[in-house]
Amino acid sequence: MSLLTPDQLQRLKPNSIPPIRPVPERAATADLARVYDRTKRGFGVPWMGVVAMAFAHYPEFYQRLWSSIEPVVATNAFGDACRELRDCVEAQAGVFAPPAISARLAAIGYDTTEVTQITTCNEVFSAGNMPYLLLASLARALLEGHEWTGRGHGSTLPRPADDMTHPVLMEPHHADPETAALYDDIRETLGLPFVNTDYRAFARWPSYFNLAWHDLKPVIQSTAYEPAVSLIHSRSVALAVALPNVTSLSSEDLIEAAARDADPAEVLAVVQLFQWLLPGLAFNVAYFRAQLIRSTL
Repeated sequence: MSLLTPDQLQRLKPNSIPPIRPVPERAATADLARVYDRTKRGFGVPWMGVVAMAFAHYPEFYQRLWSSIEPVVATNAFGDACRELRDCVEAQAGVFAPPAISARLAAIGYDTTEVTQITTCNEVFSAGNMPYLLLASLARALLEGHEWTGRGHGSTLPRPADDMTHPVLMEPHHADPETAALYDDIRETLGLPFVNTDYRAFARWPSYFNLAWHDLKPVIQSTAYEPAVSLIHSRSVALAVALPNVTSLSSEDLIEAAARDADPAEVLAVVQLFQWLLPGLAFNVAYFRAQLIRSTL
C-alpha cells in the first residue's frame, strides 16, 4: 500500500473494454434500491450514473465504497471539491471557445422556453457529474493500492430538498434512424460500447443535440483535447484523495470487498474505464453548456 503522488495515477484507458453490466434503477430491489436512493440523495442528483450502476454489479464492493463516502458527501469539503472540479472543467472547455448555438436553434423553430429547458437539463449533468468523477477517482486509487489520506471531518451541510426530477432519456430503442446513427457516431468517436446518460438526455431534443454534437466532435478529434481532459483527470484525483476519510477506509478493505464479488482485477478494469471516460464526459457537457450560455448573453 502506498501514499499517492501526482504521477502514480496516470490517465489510463484499459487495453480492452471490460464487460459492463450496469444494474438499471428499474431493476434494483431491496438493499440495492435503498443504496441507489442514498446515492442520489447524497450526491444531490436525480439519476444513477452508468458508472455507479456498473459498480453496483459488484454489490459488496459498491456497498463498501458507498458506505465510506456517504458521510463525506454531506460535508462542505465535498461541496468545495465539486465546485473546484467544475471550475476546472469549465475553464478547460472554455479554452476551445464553443460557438453559440441559440441563434441556430431559433432558426429551426426553438423558442426561449425550449432553450431554457435544454440549459436546465444540462445543469443537472454539469453539476452532477462532479461527484461521480470524484467517486470513480477515489475507487481507482484504492483498488490500485493507494491510500485515502484525507484528514478531518468537515462541517455537515443540510441535504437538498427531495424535489429532483429524473431526466427524460432517449434510449437507443426509442431512437429514429437519424438519432440511432448519431449514437453510433458517439460510440465510435469516444471508443465506448454505450451512450452515457447525459447524451441520451440531450437527445430528447434531437435536432438540438445533432447540432451540438457536430460542433464538439472536431474538438474531441483535435490534438488539444487530450491534454485538456488529462488536466481534469489529475485535478479529480487530487481532490478525491484529499477528501476527509471519515470511516478510515483502506485500500485493503476495498480490495477485499471487491474480491467477494469477483476477481479484483475485473472490478478494477471496470473502475479504470469509468475513471478514464468521466473527465472527457464532464468536458463535453461543459462544452455544450458554454454553447448555450454564450448564446444567451
